[in-house]
Amino acid sequence: MGVVRQRLAVIRSAIGPSRPGRLGKMDIERLVGSIRRECINDVIVLGKVHLRKSLKLYAHYHNRLRTYLSLDKDAPIHRAARHAGTIVAIPMLGGLHHHCVRF
Repeated sequence: MGVVRQRLAVIRSAIGPSRPGRLGKMDIERLVGSIRRECINDVIVLGKVHLRKSLKLYAHYHNRLRTYLSLDKDAPIHRAARHAGTIVAIPMLGGLHHHCVRF
């Protein structure tokens, strides 16, 4: 095994114990990438206040309204499905995203 390790240039490194309740660097990078792709890249930011408002609206959309395949196309905060009525698209983030509901 030592010969194989030398040929492949495998380097052993010590990894510290994980700290519960803390996000890792990769988690933060993934979050920032999602925010950039889904929100900031398509919005012209007019200042700090506008950026904060846009991020607040995006966080609300992302955490309460957006559906996830891992949750069987449901939002993290479950809402009852309506089977009758007209489908209406409500624009979110100035029309960047839409929340479709039945009325």
